[in-house]
Amino acid sequence: MDVKDDERTIGALLVDDQQLVRSGLSMVLCEMHGIAVVGECADGDEVEGAVAQYHPDLVVMDLRMKRMDGIEATRRLVERGGPPVLVLTTFGDDDLLSGALRAGAAGFVLKDSPAEELIRAVRAVGKGGSYLDPAVTTRVLATYRRTAPVQHTDLSDLTARERDVLRWMAKGCTNSEIGATLCISELTVKSHISRIFTKLGLRNRSAAIVFAYEQGIVGSM
Repeated sequence: MDVKDDERTIGALLVDDQQLVRSGLSMVLCEMHGIAVVGECADGDEVEGAVAQYHPDLVVMDLRMKRMDGIEATRRLVERGGPPVLVLTTFGDDDLLSGALRAGAAGFVLKDSPAEELIRAVRAVGKGGSYLDPAVTTRVLATYRRTAPVQHTDLSDLTARERDVLRWMAKGCTNSEIGATLCISELTVKSHISRIFTKLGLRNRSAAIVFAYEQGIVGSM
């Protein structure tokens, strides 16, 4: 999986309390894939300091850790305008998945996903987009319906262009990619996204993606 020579390398901060897991992730996310591991943390309470030190483009976050779990670490990063968070999850983490969604995680990927899936997720989130692992999309939808219902679900509130932006956002596209696809500026894309959030009562990009799938704006991943 090669990248173009002019593609900017994405800096990832790995957060997991197991050294073997971090080592395995580092082996997968090597620079030949356009991704560099800029730092590692063994617990959630180390994340803010590491972000300040390494300035990563995204944080790859485990959920189960001893001193501070990934949900709280994600919430603190989001509240402080930190880098986006890609959550590492397992099939048994439904309750944690719900918490991570509410905390504002930008993506979810299974720990045992193929290397190509992990790389795709890191690229999407590292470039400002979002990502839902196809294996957890259905569960994320169910979790969202149960724990974070949208107050305003009338799609007629959205203009045709806003629906287009939401559709491409739900596919994991970054603002620049959406702009290129729709032939509009990145600034215009940001304005559309802001209006989408306001009209639909959505908190963040992850919620918008789940909403789009729930409403059938895009099909299954």
